[in-house]
Amino acid sequence: MSLTATAPARAPHTSSSPVSGPVLPPLQIGPHTIDSPVVLAPMAGITNRAFRQLCREYGAEGVAAAAGRPGASGATSLYVSEMITSRALVERTPVSMKLIEHGPGEDPRSVQLYGVDPVTVGAAVRMLRDEDRADHIDLNFGCPVPKVTRKGGGSALPWKTDLFRGIVRAAVQNAAPAQIPVTVKMRVGIDADHETFLDAGRIAEEEGAAAVALHARTASQAYSGQADWSRIAELKRAVTTIPVLGNGDIWSAEDALRMVEETGCDGVVVGRGCLGRPWLFTDLAAAFAGSRVRVEPTLEEVCRVLRRHAELLVDFHRDEARGCRDIRKHIAWYTKGFRVGGQLRHQLALVDTLDDLDRLIDTLDLDQPWPRAGADGQRGRAGSSRVVALPDRWLDSRELDEEQRASIAQAELDVDGG
Repeated sequence: MSLTATAPARAPHTSSSPVSGPVLPPLQIGPHTIDSPVVLAPMAGITNRAFRQLCREYGAEGVAAAAGRPGASGATSLYVSEMITSRALVERTPVSMKLIEHGPGEDPRSVQLYGVDPVTVGAAVRMLRDEDRADHIDLNFGCPVPKVTRKGGGSALPWKTDLFRGIVRAAVQNAAPAQIPVTVKMRVGIDADHETFLDAGRIAEEEGAAAVALHARTASQAYSGQADWSRIAELKRAVTTIPVLGNGDIWSAEDALRMVEETGCDGVVVGRGCLGRPWLFTDLAAAFAGSRVRVEPTLEEVCRVLRRHAELLVDFHRDEARGCRDIRKHIAWYTKGFRVGGQLRHQLALVDTLDDLDRLIDTLDLDQPWPRAGADGQRGRAGSSRVVALPDRWLDSRELDEEQRASIAQAELDVDGG
């Protein structure tokens, strides 16, 4: 059978009628009204134009289903690009220019920037503004990767409050002439003894950020353990004039609803929970609209989505071999919980062409129902807690010394993302 798809496959729903009113009002990010208060978290190597398109289509399906209009289009969530290094963007590297590509239907066009120097970040924002390449800019202060934190970037940077303030100020001021809102994504802190989120939230609010998002883990936790949602509630109490978004351990629409109930946050940010499950945005849009609509696809329907994702990646890379290499890492997430078999999983993870993918899919038992417990829950690697790699004497003071200024100036040169 052929699973070629040119439109998103519609998966079966457990219900098709609204049961109550909206759980939250629309999310307001500067001039942009986001009807479903959900944000796709930037993920390196994942949230490119192809994946964002899939998620956007399923978010629209959720809004339509909740309204009792299956197949209709509707307002969707905010879908953010992969992290892009400010220095590389200013230098217009081919990779960075590709990462800021948006599809014709993307609105608002959202770009996440990583930077450690206010001047460079300001220049990158100015470029996006002057060339009309973005409608929303997110600043990354949450990355826990050692090659980032050891140079003082990502989740290590808010410890230096003046530097953090300078970067947020530069981004906001350069975005303002075009009314481009700037948001800030961060973590609780470096570790339990060096928390930064409350100071960073207040500074971002003071400097004109349009919203703040908190991943409720420290950098030392990486993705291990359980996110402490009580910290999101703390931030919500501390930051009162702009939206506060919660992130961490949202694996289902029910998790998102529970986070809102427990923390009072204004919306949620979803990352690993949608890996191999772009239809999670159907569930989320429906849930926040007050509907019990949920997606439980058969393996055949999952494979249609997988096949469409592969096609979109081929189009994004403009190269079938590269697109197929890119889809390989998604295959385990798509097939999680289904009876596929180790040898076939291995073969699927080596596909070079769309024909190869079709041939292997045809050998599967496509009538398998959604495996529920086998497929729900955590996705992606959790890892373990660790000591955060930091520049020498980084924790001695909340201010930069001259040696640290020299060190952090090199940080953007050693980071991927454009």
